[in-house]
Amino acid sequence: MAKLLAIAIKSQGEVEMYSCHQAVLTTASGVVGDSRGKPGPRQVTVLSLSAWNAACNELGVELDWTKRRANLLVDDLPLDQSKGLYISIGDALLEITGETDPCARMEKVHKGLLKALAIGWRGGVTCRVLKGGDLIKEMTVKLHEEAD
Repeated sequence: MAKLLAIAIKSQGEVEMYSCHQAVLTTASGVVGDSRGKPGPRQVTVLSLSAWNAACNELGVELDWTKRRANLLVDDLPLDQSKGLYISIGDALLEITGETDPCARMEKVHKGLLKALAIGWRGGVTCRVLKGGDLIKEMTVKLHEEAD
C-alpha cells in the first residue's frame, strides 16, 4: 500500500499547477477544477514519487513534482507496465489506461528530463475515473488487478 502525498490542479492548459490538500474526484470531471478532466482515458494522471526522484537524480537536479504536470503524487507505487490495473484512493477507483508519455514541455523544464522520464514509465500513468470520491493528502492508495 502507498499514500497520496499531494494533489495538483491546473485551471487552464498552460498555467502553472497549484497544490492543494484535498480535492473531489468525479467520473464527469476527473479532479474537480482541473482543465483536463473530461471523461476519457486521460482524465487523471498519477505520478510515483520514487519514479520522479529517479529521473531527477539521473539529471542531478531537484525539481518540484508539479513540473511534471500530474494530478496526483503517490509515494512508492510501482506504476511501470501497469496498464489495465486499478488504483483505489479512499472510495475513489481509477483504471490505469496507459503511460503518461513525457512531452517536449519537459525539455523546457530541464534539459534531459524528457529522456529521463521515458524510462520505465517514470512519467506516471493516465487514468479513467470509474468511481469518484473525496481525496485528502495522506490517504491510503492501493494498486490492484480487479475493480472492487
